[in-house]
Amino acid sequence: MLSMKKLFTTIVCIVASVAAMAQGVVFEPDGTTLEQAAVKAKAENKLIFLDCYTQWCGPCKKMAKETFTLAEVGAVMNPKFVNIKIDMESAYGAPLAKKLQIQAYPTFVIFNADAQEISRFLGYHDAPSFLKVLEEKGKDDASAGLKARFDAGERDPKFLYEYLASLTAAYKGDEANTVAEAILEGKEETFAADSTLRMIFFRNITNPFAKSFVYTAKHPEALTAAIGEMPVKMKIQNVLTGYQRQLINEADGTATLDQANYDRFSALLDEIGMADADHYRLQTLITLAEKQKDFDKYIAYIKQYLANPALDADDMQLARWVRPFSGPNANPQHKEEMKAILRQRLDEIAAGKRQPMNTIGNMRLSRPTDDLLRVLIDAMDGKMPQK
Repeated sequence: MLSMKKLFTTIVCIVASVAAMAQGVVFEPDGTTLEQAAVKAKAENKLIFLDCYTQWCGPCKKMAKETFTLAEVGAVMNPKFVNIKIDMESAYGAPLAKKLQIQAYPTFVIFNADAQEISRFLGYHDAPSFLKVLEEKGKDDASAGLKARFDAGERDPKFLYEYLASLTAAYKGDEANTVAEAILEGKEETFAADSTLRMIFFRNITNPFAKSFVYTAKHPEALTAAIGEMPVKMKIQNVLTGYQRQLINEADGTATLDQANYDRFSALLDEIGMADADHYRLQTLITLAEKQKDFDKYIAYIKQYLANPALDADDMQLARWVRPFSGPNANPQHKEEMKAILRQRLDEIAAGKRQPMNTIGNMRLSRPTDDLLRVLIDAMDGKMPQK
């Protein structure tokens, strides 16, 4: 027979198990890292479930409130997974989001106990849908298997298309780009004639150093003839802008420039002959100065941008640059310099040298941008806008 002490312990364990099953998904405490979860997963012979979320994500909040709180979901997940939630815009989460190529929220990633990704899926799910997908993804190691085959050098076209489709569906942009480069290898001068290869280029090539991108940026004629000038221009701009945004590293509340890749990117802009190459260079430096709160440099770079005859900042860009000086605690000297920049633009509009903007794309503005610039000047002076 069990002693009273052992009987009591057994009852406590049973009660605890029943309580855990009835309380929905049990997540590790806030601040638990993927590395810490892996230690626990190994000790308990479990997988790792990672909920990648942000504070502003509506579907993330809906999952937390409506799905993860349900007993039937907890009954499935708690025995099988070490469950963690990480804010992908936190000091720890931002670099992890970049490493994992998280591009949409919520993203749910399943790892083995060594923190190697098994699979992922995205978006809001009600309980039945979530559990169905979880069952499929929790035992699906196809993604890992495809990666192993690619890393081993397999380049059969059918396999590459299958792997690319898997990566695209999982929003794994960097890896999808690598596979797309392999598909387009040797076809840089001819892919424009093939509709499937054109789609792969537009959908998956994100690396400005990819051979297909460099060739297209230098020689856009064939692709332009196939689909038109505007889509090609937009693709080139989007790839360059996307890479430019990656040149600033943020960690532990600090921002630094990836100088080696900035220099490499700058040289590429010259190589492909971008007329507005200084836009990407200066926009990087302006963003860096803002993140570092070095507003002397911030304004100096803006002035360099405006003085460059090859560049043109529209009224809305000026309005965005004013943002750091909208609060009452902003440096008065910096406010004066920004007001002078806005007044110069208003003088150009008044003299007919420029026209105020009334639309952005297909969206009509509620007031022309010269009115907006006046409101911003008044706001920096502490004046409330007139109705």
